[in-house]
Amino acid sequence: MPGYDNLSRLDLSYREDAPRIRTREGVELYYETRGEGIAIVLLNPLFLPAPSWRVFTEELEQQYRLIGFDLCNHGASSHHDEEPTWEEHAADVVGLLDALGVESAYMIGASTSTVLARDLARWYPDRVRGVVLAGPVFGPHGMRRQRQVQKAWLRTLENHGITALYEHMYPEVFSSAMNEALGAPGFLGFREAFSALSTVEDLKNGMKRAMQDDHSPELLAQVAVPALVVIGDDDFLMGPTEARELAEQFPNGRCEVMPKAGHVPYVDDAETFQALVRKFIDEVESHA
Repeated sequence: MPGYDNLSRLDLSYREDAPRIRTREGVELYYETRGEGIAIVLLNPLFLPAPSWRVFTEELEQQYRLIGFDLCNHGASSHHDEEPTWEEHAADVVGLLDALGVESAYMIGASTSTVLARDLARWYPDRVRGVVLAGPVFGPHGMRRQRQVQKAWLRTLENHGITALYEHMYPEVFSSAMNEALGAPGFLGFREAFSALSTVEDLKNGMKRAMQDDHSPELLAQVAVPALVVIGDDDFLMGPTEARELAEQFPNGRCEVMPKAGHVPYVDDAETFQALVRKFIDEVESHA
């Protein structure tokens, strides 16, 4: 599958000359921008920084302007004692758009950042053209399962450290097909990269924030912009049936299921994921 080739080229290095953008008092965000055209903001999942998007969005870069950044308290952006609220994270995204002169953009959220994508669409509908939710952490009936998983991951991290957390997460987050294809070398190689991504404190703060969300189907009724739910049929949090039910709760929602993909489906098959995003944007823009 194409995603496995992308993993072998995964570059998590930061660009030393990249400028920071101030979005709030005491907050400066590391960001990267590539390509030209309609803007797409790439919202990081909890465990992956801005550079991780590069190899999974190379085709989108040929057609759109991609904006990636590290959330406050993560990666190379500003760090504070307290994890920002979802409202503060959303305000940072709007501040980033303002500083870059972007009137409106599509939002792609993955895993935990699907919460941020959903709320940006609710709170700032004039700045969001549409949302793509890859591996949502909220289902059509709530977030109980996600909270249970996050609590288990948090206990592992607090009691045994980052390496143990990785070993706990790996067989859950990545698909069965990817596990077989990568084997022991892939598992060990990605473990080394994962261990260097974040500090224990960043991960703890992020997981605690991810659990603080009162999702309900009523929230999705407030999302007026088009929404695309992309789920891998081997996602450990939600199956295709629930994903389709979730998409139906949006006023203008649709669902795509990626075969043999896991919780972060673009990692399994970047080519198919990017094709789905292009198709979604083309459809939305044709009816704009």
